[in-house]
Amino acid sequence: MKNLFKYFLILSLALNFFGCDSKESSEAVLVEKVALSYAKGFTVSRGDSFWEIEVSQPWTGSEKTFRYLIVAENGIIPTGKFDAIIQLPIAKVILTSTTQIPHLDLLGMNDRLIGFPQTDLISSKTSRMLIDAGKVQDLGAGPSANPELIIELDPDWIMISTLGDDLRYLDLLKTAEIPAVINGEYVEQHPLGRAEWIKFTGILLGEFEKASEVFAQVEQDYLEAAALTGQIPEVGRPTVLSGVMYQDIWYAPGSESWGAQILKNAGGKYVFEDQSGTGSLQLNYEFVIDNAMDADFWIGSADFISLAEIGRVEPRYQAIKAYQNGNVFTYTLKKGETGGLEYFELGYMRPDLILKDLMKILHPSLLPDYELYFYKQLNEK
Repeated sequence: MKNLFKYFLILSLALNFFGCDSKESSEAVLVEKVALSYAKGFTVSRGDSFWEIEVSQPWTGSEKTFRYLIVAENGIIPTGKFDAIIQLPIAKVILTSTTQIPHLDLLGMNDRLIGFPQTDLISSKTSRMLIDAGKVQDLGAGPSANPELIIELDPDWIMISTLGDDLRYLDLLKTAEIPAVINGEYVEQHPLGRAEWIKFTGILLGEFEKASEVFAQVEQDYLEAAALTGQIPEVGRPTVLSGVMYQDIWYAPGSESWGAQILKNAGGKYVFEDQSGTGSLQLNYEFVIDNAMDADFWIGSADFISLAEIGRVEPRYQAIKAYQNGNVFTYTLKKGETGGLEYFELGYMRPDLILKDLMKILHPSLLPDYELYFYKQLNEK
């Protein structure tokens, strides 16, 4: 590990006892702060037999920080206030977002999964085998719909996604002595920042070193691909439209968002690059037509299956040059056995694959032997 900043935590004599395999101590414990490369939403500190994680950006605009302690078997528990204390080793976990499933895949720990809301959404072949074998409990529409089932399953921890309604049950889970940890990966705007959250999961599973290796490979693949487009001049970059219209409002990524950054790294010129924002823009149709009607490509056009369907659902789409030329691409190439889109599961962990897909679409000569992984071109009208 590089750039380690050392500091001391002084332990008090009055300690609470958590976990039968952990030891109490009143001695000073050396802790190292582990630097992260891209993720901004959490920080990591490491002791001789424990980890501390602080999630400072659990959701957009949050001013609350959550602190978690992860203790090795027979490890020392430092004093302090924590929102959850997790005892290693880990045997049973519950996840609540498909974006968390690839972490288990890449760490080889799918067999720890015992519960998930709406298991049909999972595309991972390894996890699907466990689901089909009855080893993963379907929690229904969401954990908030059946907290009693979560308590009955008694996981070593549950990972909460702040995009849903799960937060309302944090106090209930704490009372039931089930550690609930918040994953705020979606707040990250750098593509590699989201992927780096595998280190968060790795620590919770006792697999930090493995998680670091996995991330390092993703980072290397992403940066090597991005370097190929770095010298393309602005005049040589094709213009790209993104998003779709819903009830007369066009929803598209803001210019500072995760999606817009990948488009730029792929050598594209985003038509809404002057519209700031890290989330979703809401634009009227007239503005879109004025700024994007002549875009060379339309990428990320929801989950339509054909150009004919697009034109039938919304005839105004037919005025767009990319539609007329057939340069429309969706992220629906890979689907799980039960219909889940792999893009929304693996994509955030593998931005290198999304980047290469976009490069293949916009600048095919840069990756002559590469085949699209997530995206596909819609067929003729």
